[in-house]
Amino acid sequence: MSRKLILLALAVALIVGLSGYTVAIGEAADRPFEGVTLNVLLQGHPASEAIRTLTPEFEEMTGMRVNVEIIPYEEIPPRALLMFSQRSDSYDIIHNDRLHTQGYVVNDYILSLDEFVSNSEINGFFDKSDFVPAYLDACYVDGVLYGLPVYGESTFLMYRKDLFEEYGISAPETMAEMVEAARTVQERSGGEVVGVTLRGAAGIHLVYVWSGFLWAHGGQWFDADGKLDLATPEAIAAIETYAKLLQEYGPMGYANFGWQENRLQFQNGRAGMTIDATVNGAFCEDPDESLVVGKTGYAPVPSASDNQKGGQHSLAVHPLFISRFSRNPEAAFLFTSWALSKDVQVRAMEIAAHSGVSSLGAMNAPAFVERYGAFTDGMLEALSKANVDYLPTIAEANEIIDRVGRALSEVLAGTRTAQDALEAVNRDINENVLR
Repeated sequence: MSRKLILLALAVALIVGLSGYTVAIGEAADRPFEGVTLNVLLQGHPASEAIRTLTPEFEEMTGMRVNVEIIPYEEIPPRALLMFSQRSDSYDIIHNDRLHTQGYVVNDYILSLDEFVSNSEINGFFDKSDFVPAYLDACYVDGVLYGLPVYGESTFLMYRKDLFEEYGISAPETMAEMVEAARTVQERSGGEVVGVTLRGAAGIHLVYVWSGFLWAHGGQWFDADGKLDLATPEAIAAIETYAKLLQEYGPMGYANFGWQENRLQFQNGRAGMTIDATVNGAFCEDPDESLVVGKTGYAPVPSASDNQKGGQHSLAVHPLFISRFSRNPEAAFLFTSWALSKDVQVRAMEIAAHSGVSSLGAMNAPAFVERYGAFTDGMLEALSKANVDYLPTIAEANEIIDRVGRALSEVLAGTRTAQDALEAVNRDINENVLR
């Protein structure tokens, strides 16, 4: 299917329940928030770097001062939780994974945006119809909008198509074929290229990619009663496959690989395959960043079962939230909507390798097609199959991911069997977290 048809199908399929409306750009000359200072906490990502680069333009236009701080993705949840629990106004805007939205809403940590999007004095940059529907929909809880998506992504398989062609390997469609392809690459390259690289760092990094293996093997996170459901043959097989790939065909130091380490291992030509976020395609095809430009193939995450309960491709959305304790929530919304407007997102692509734009206009811009055309079809195919339940999104999500991540890392380290680790963490969470 062509890129345009996939994009159209994706938009149509996921727009249900989201009605669009048109707004006019407000009169910036009014400068109603001149002198206001906003503090914004963003996670490390190309989109964040672009927003920080363009922020002086917003300051000049509005008379505000905006302090933008960027920290690693995994440091955001504990920093935000500490701030919220202390009812601190140290940050007006927080950038975090959508999986925390439910917990923030339950604890009344973030503001609904509904009153802001209907306020003609501050909604001039907001265009609901321009957001990728799936990404915006992920920011709602019970019909109420709580954030705006900075970026979205899915997951796919990236492989060295030049080596696969040389060694006579087809892109793997099953997990068994992936293991065999990893073995072939490593053996035929004489160990100069490892068979596969995957995230191994405990916590969200490991859990995010491993979750695709869980669904691919026919597993699921929760049973019909809402209890954790990882003490199953499917979940055990998922971590056993993951561990086999890394222990036998993975790189040295994989236990410390987060998103960046894993990305660099592949784009520097040191691995035959990886499964990771679709945004990585932008780095693979960037001649200033990558040694595998034009050498990378993109394919769906392999499956291991004909009885899947859900898809093995993620739907990851990372919104901006406005803190309940902000002293300037209207100004915070104005900045949020400006930072995620079509114009800013189009320009962001010229500043950083940002393929996870949340603007439909940016996704259809010539610059997007020119820079990311090599993997756009693969990305859109993955998004069309994205699993909204890929990760836990309940209020206890952070605690669940942290504990499961530690259990999985024990299996990778070889200090615990898959069955023992998952049975123990399943029991622990059901007795102490979901009681």
